[in-house]
Amino acid sequence: MFAAIRLTAQVLLGVALFEVALGALWPLLGLQLEQQKVSTELTSIVGSAYYAGFVVGTMFCFPIIDRVGHIRAFSVFAVIAANATLLHIVIPHAIAWAILRAIIGFALAGVFTIVESWLNDKATTETRGRIFALYTMVAWGFSGLGPLGINIQDSSGTILFCLIGIVMASAVVPVALTTVGNPDIGDRSHFGIIRLYLISPLGVLACFASGVINTGLFVMLPIYSTRLGYNTAETSILLSIAAIGPLFIQYPVGWMADVFGRRPMMLATVLCAIALSAAIVSLPPGAFYWLVGLTTLLASMLSPLYALGVGQTNDYVSKSDFVAASAGLLFAWGLGAILGPIAAALAISIFNDPDGLFYFISSCHALLAAFILYRMIVRRALSAKEQGNYVAVPVAHASAAPGLDPRAAQQPAAAQASRIIGATVD
Repeated sequence: MFAAIRLTAQVLLGVALFEVALGALWPLLGLQLEQQKVSTELTSIVGSAYYAGFVVGTMFCFPIIDRVGHIRAFSVFAVIAANATLLHIVIPHAIAWAILRAIIGFALAGVFTIVESWLNDKATTETRGRIFALYTMVAWGFSGLGPLGINIQDSSGTILFCLIGIVMASAVVPVALTTVGNPDIGDRSHFGIIRLYLISPLGVLACFASGVINTGLFVMLPIYSTRLGYNTAETSILLSIAAIGPLFIQYPVGWMADVFGRRPMMLATVLCAIALSAAIVSLPPGAFYWLVGLTTLLASMLSPLYALGVGQTNDYVSKSDFVAASAGLLFAWGLGAILGPIAAALAISIFNDPDGLFYFISSCHALLAAFILYRMIVRRALSAKEQGNYVAVPVAHASAAPGLDPRAAQQPAAAQASRIIGATVD
């Protein structure tokens, strides 16, 4: 295990730097857009642009990696992301920021393709689970630290944009200094969304809903906090704790999912999320610590949804199809992530109230709960022996995207593709 960590430590350090930078970037953008009195709808488009760029990047980043190798490609994508971040200072306009966010999303798709290909290649069957658990902790923990950076006194955002760009560029250093050889990407298989839906309707819909709800919440949460009158320090605390807190719910949810089944656990978390959304809306003005606690609990109920959807789907596909299925589910998540912030912003505008964010979240969960109940009626659940084990997958906040399900990596070398394959539609 120590040897495996030694082979991946520099890459994980690069991940930590990127997650800190990304965790700070969106809250900074959200607050800056709010200061500029940009409409909620346009702010949501800026937030969604990252995920649109990410989805495009999942399909088109491979030629660069194939041409120059992982280490050089990592440097290319990191510099592109850092440059796009610094250009926010040069072009302070919401439309330009949306384009720059899309460019950052494209670059980060390449970065995380390289990272997870690297982890796959350097892990063995014995160490893979622990390495990906470490990756999950690094990604989750450092992304939660990022929002604290907005406490730096900088009304124009210039200093913060510069610092975020520097941190992104610095991620190149540990990876460029590694003496470990480039990993092999291997074959890239495809698994169409329609075919995947026919195999596991609930698994695909759960991953799509995870994208809609998680990004809707975390992209619009800085706007929500600001409009309730909370200051920058309070907003940063809310975002940071809500991002890190869900890490601790993964084990108990996973244990219960393995014992009681995916769908009952999915339904339980969805119903809890509806109740928590209602509780947040009912809070009196100024109840900041209650807001932090309830939002963290809500995020904890949202965070396992993607992993439960992946597990539900993988229970019905053969192990040889895990890689392609994971790619298709990530694609479904990405489509949801693009729509989530825009739909959440529309809800806020329709209700003319920041609480529209939580009306939106509870409505999405209510629809998902109805579909879960429908699937429980029309399809018999697998027994505990028939289903695989729950595996925690790092879920997105407002920065990156869900990580690779390690089960998708437990294939022969020829099939050890990255998590991002570029799924087809049919």
